Amino acid sequence: MTQEENNNNIININGTDYSQDDLSQEQQYMIAQVRDLQIKAGQTKFQLDQIQVSLDHFTNKVLESIENIKEETTPEIIMPPKQSVN
Repeated sequence: MTQEENNNNIININGTDYSQDDLSQEQQYMIAQVRDLQIKAGQTKFQLDQIQVSLDHFTNKVLESIENIKEETTPEIIMPPKQSVN
């Protein structure tokens, strides 16, 4: 076994190194679950960041659009010219 293969079989839990060969099948299965869940959690955070940026963008676009409608529908008050009194 090469040094790299040996290092890949070492699992560090709470500061203690364990050889994967010394762990039970159940322990190895749970470690595989933890690793998979860590990957999924990272991917989910990545997707959530994308969703949040998109949500912020579209929310701002809606607010901007509503402001434009308000500006377009606000009546302009035109004062009649003052008449001079003679």
